[in-house]
Amino acid sequence: MAVVVVTGSTKGVGRGLAEAFAARGLDVVVTGRSAHEADGVAAGLARPGLGYGLDVTDPTAVQALWDAARERYGRVDIWVNNAGVAHTTNTIVETSVDDVRAMVTTNMLGTIYGSQVAVRAMTVQGGGKVFNVLGGGSDGRIREFMGVYGSTKRGLKMFTDALVKETAGGPVLVGEIRPGILISDGWLREAQRARPGYVEANRRAINTLSDHVDDVAPWLVDQVLATTTHGRAIAWLTTGKIVTRFSTAPFSKRDVLSRYEV
Repeated sequence: MAVVVVTGSTKGVGRGLAEAFAARGLDVVVTGRSAHEADGVAAGLARPGLGYGLDVTDPTAVQALWDAARERYGRVDIWVNNAGVAHTTNTIVETSVDDVRAMVTTNMLGTIYGSQVAVRAMTVQGGGKVFNVLGGGSDGRIREFMGVYGSTKRGLKMFTDALVKETAGGPVLVGEIRPGILISDGWLREAQRARPGYVEANRRAINTLSDHVDDVAPWLVDQVLATTTHGRAIAWLTTGKIVTRFSTAPFSKRDVLSRYEV
């Protein structure tokens, strides 16, 4: 049975990925800052997994996560660096020091440390897959109130490209996941913090382009499992899909936000 580690998987996209992997029969290691919360999510999966409290900004803790997963299951076949922090309601100069630090350390250092640990160990065990979850800003486009967050994701794109190049020809497949705009716990938190009228002013675009985690995560997982190509970029919301949605009546009339009473 294949084993997968998903960092930052007690909420949002990460939890959706963990649930989809478990539904397909994989053994899943769920991680989050709270060990209690991680244990609870892991126990509730279709195939109960291992919960693990983790600070991804601590390289020693990330290595300990690998060791714990290997001790429990014998190996790790897939490692998904998903843990991330998004504060997207202020301009760059208005973003607090604490918020800047959280985004830079979690998004950048967490993914770098996770990649280092996973690639090293998977090389020793003879193979595996490492996927980094990117997000808004990774394509280089500048979006309102996403200056700091987008910079970390743009940096992760460069990091992932470099990692792909450096590991080419080895036993570990490295790739990236672009999940698109998903209405997650984090998205809803930021919507509540947004400036008055911001969501309403952008409601049509949000409803047209956004999706539910439980609709997209299973597709992303299927793509990860099917990947046999080094450097693959798995993208849900492609340019073609964006054009289609804005030019097709059923999509332009969607009301994705109604589920969340936003």
